[in-house]
Amino acid sequence: MASQRGESAATAAAPFKKQRKGLDKSHYLYMAVIIAVVLGALVGLMFPEFGKSLKPLGDGFIKLIKMLIAPVIFCTIVLGIGSIAKAATVGKVGGLALGYFIVMSTFALAIGLVVGNLIHPGAGLKLAPYDPNKKAATDSTVDFLLGIIPGDIPVLPTLFAAILIGFALQKMGPQGTPILKAVGHGQVLVFRLLIMVMWLAPVGAFGAIAAVVGATGVQAIISMATLMVAFYITCAVFIVVILGGILQVVSGVNIFRLMKYLGREYLLIFSTSSSEAALPRLIAKMEHLGVSKPVVGVTVPTGYSFNLDGTAIYLTMASLFVANAMGTPLDLGAQISLLIFMIIASKGAAGVTGAGLATLAAGLQAHRPELLGGVGMIVGIDRFMSEARALTNFTGNAVATVLIGTWVKEIDGGQVERVLSGAEPFDEQTMIAGHTGEPAAGSTAVAPAQPAPATV
Repeated sequence: MASQRGESAATAAAPFKKQRKGLDKSHYLYMAVIIAVVLGALVGLMFPEFGKSLKPLGDGFIKLIKMLIAPVIFCTIVLGIGSIAKAATVGKVGGLALGYFIVMSTFALAIGLVVGNLIHPGAGLKLAPYDPNKKAATDSTVDFLLGIIPGDIPVLPTLFAAILIGFALQKMGPQGTPILKAVGHGQVLVFRLLIMVMWLAPVGAFGAIAAVVGATGVQAIISMATLMVAFYITCAVFIVVILGGILQVVSGVNIFRLMKYLGREYLLIFSTSSSEAALPRLIAKMEHLGVSKPVVGVTVPTGYSFNLDGTAIYLTMASLFVANAMGTPLDLGAQISLLIFMIIASKGAAGVTGAGLATLAAGLQAHRPELLGGVGMIVGIDRFMSEARALTNFTGNAVATVLIGTWVKEIDGGQVERVLSGAEPFDEQTMIAGHTGEPAAGSTAVAPAQPAPATV
């Protein structure tokens, strides 16, 4: 028995060390982006003309993101449709979870649009529209270097093809499994490329911020700060009022007590800017809370691909910010069509560095290509908003698990009260022993179609 515990402790130590190592790398990137943004703003303020000449750095980074938009969308949608089919076969729990996720994600997107239309972030900057056919005023060396980066692939045809292929693979049944696996391996490669590109974010952010501040002055800094503050407030209101209200009415659970119970996970997510890092712990804690293993095994993994409330709010507010900054606000029809696109394209990107930025660029490119140049401003502040996105996504999935457990009567109310009151504290050692080698019941129904885990 003692040896088994020793092995468990060793098993626990290994992942922890790995996680710490990854956490340090993410901190380096985070600090580099912060430094780059500050330096870019200072250069733009003190040397406006020089700052404007650094625009190719931001343009090059945007081109790298554009290069990966189509592969990201294709792999995500093909695998996402497969996930929907598999989760739905689980029965009542899977169908209920998917319905709830679609409703809440749509609601979160709508909230982002409402707040964005109220505060009009980015208004007054009047940046130059992006024109891919227009030659920039740069020397031949810069033109040559930017020309090396491949051109983008049209997004809407890619999306259409991915949807058709996804449904075709569903119809193929077991014969389509090897193809889905191949697409899954392709997605791992694409996301790895995206992670590599995101390590250039400090360079892109420096050039983009320096150019924008050089052209518009302090107004750019004020506009970006306004967007960040509004985004954090919107996420907080969404968690406390919307999610908290539904949780209290349906399950009788107080959102603040649930958040206190998940406090250690919040610290982990805040330090890594990724809700993916806390996925195994969320599964363990939801089971300890009293939700049945089948419900947890279906709801949590599926939610990590289809219930991205924080990302949904970010996508709509950032889109409106870019449109306003470029001096071409989106009308209601364009906002609704963009919302529909984001609902589809944002699935399956949880925990992947830069996936939110790529989805934002994809939406703008598909609807208003001339706005793509404004993404350079978002690059500079994207990392500042990533924690709020991840925390909101995580909280949404925790609440969803409790709600669905209540709806299907697969939750122990007495256990919930004992755990949240502190009478039955969570045992870290039990969590490790129960979840390193034995997956939660029901999780195999959806796990194969999940995106490759990657922490920010």
